[in-house]
Parts: sequence; C-alpha cells; structure tokens
Amino acid sequence: MISESLNYLRNGEDWVKTVLIGGVLGLLSILIVPTFLVIGYLLRVVRATMKGDEQPPVFDDWGDMAIDGVKGFAIAFVYALVPAIIAGVFGFAGIVGAAAGGSDAAGAVGGIVALVGLLLAFVLGLFAAYLIPAALSNYAETDRMGSAFDFGTLRPILTSGKYATAWLMSFAVLFASSIVVGVLNVIPLLGFVVGAFVTFYAAVAAYYIIGKTWGELHEVEMMDEGETPGEQPAV
Repeated sequence: MISESLNYLRNGEDWVKTVLIGGVLGLLSILIVPTFLVIGYLLRVVRATMKGDEQPPVFDDWGDMAIDGVKGFAIAFVYALVPAIIAGVFGFAGIVGAAAGGSDAAGAVGGIVALVGLLLAFVLGLFAAYLIPAALSNYAETDRMGSAFDFGTLRPILTSGKYATAWLMSFAVLFASSIVVGVLNVIPLLGFVVGAFVTFYAAVAAYYIIGKTWGELHEVEMMDEGETPGEQPAV
C-alpha cells in the first residue's frame, strides 16, 4: 500500500498545483490559518480514500476546508493535551521537590519523579499519536466531532492488526520524509523550502493509507456529492 500511497497525488490531473499549494501553505504555517487548511485537505483525503476514491481532492471551498481543519486540529489537540499536562505536572513536581529539599537525596528523588513523568508522558503521547488518525477518520466519516471520541467505534479499529500495520506504514512514510528533509537541510534554506513540499506530499500519502484502511475495516456508506453524513432521504 505504500507504493499506492506515494502515487496517490499523481492520480490527479492538477497534482503539481495541489503539491505547490500544500507546500506554500506549509511554509506559511506560522500564520496558523494555513495549518488549518492543510488539516482540512488531509481530512478530505481521508473521506475520499475511505470510499475507495483514487482521485485526490483539490483545494477549493476554502472556508469549509478551514472550518474542517479547525475541528481536526481541536480533536488532535484534545488527545495531545493529556500527555502534555502529565509531563508538565511531573516535571514541575520534580523541580519543586528538588529545590525544596536542598540535598543530594532530594535532588535525586526530584529527578526520578521528573523522569517517571516524562516516560509516562512519552507512552501516552505515543498512544495519542496512534489514536488520533483513527479519531480523525471517524470524524471525517460522520462529520460529527463527537465521533472522534466514540471509543465504542474506535476500540475495535485500534485493536486490529490491520490498523496497527497501516499506522506503522504511515509512520514509515513520514519518518522517511523527515530523513529527506534532514538531508536537504545540509544546504541552507533548501531543507526549509523544499522540505515543506516533501512534508505535505508525505502527509497526504500517510493519510491515504489511514483512510484506505479505515474504509476496509469500517463499512463506509457511499454518499452522493453534496450529501452530508447522517442525512436521510425524505420519506
């Protein structure tokens, strides 16, 4: 599936334009709004691929895409918040304990507390990274933010070997792209500029894998264009 994911964007007639737009948005990500637009585009990729559509989406309906991206960002932020809070609490407790004790023993205890907290935060952060693509996929399918936290639906997906394999493949694609960007960084500015386009291309490939796998594991209802998830025909 990795080879298909890397060829996915090139299935579109305007794939060069799509990559250029995505890369420019990546370069402008410090402005925040471009980040929302990229997330919104990736959600479109997930929606398309879970239904078996091999044609990549285009950048249009910018307002809707931005709103979708804000929702996707909020979902990821909520899941990432717990590990961040735990790391902060344990780190703060370790520093305060070491400073208050004023001895080598207190310093050692404070260091252990901080280390345990960081390890716990790392494990939870890894779990959040594993969970977030599935949560975003469920949201993308239903268009309801609450679905991103529907663990009754998410649990069987998260515990399946197919999803685990897909997640690892997605991680491999993103990791490989980070290596490429790192090599490009040897030349000043080249890694920063070209890296934005490489990263966007890799992110699309990664979420192609996630969307495709979600569609295989979770029955996705085909909808006509313009129909929103959950709409029922008039009786």
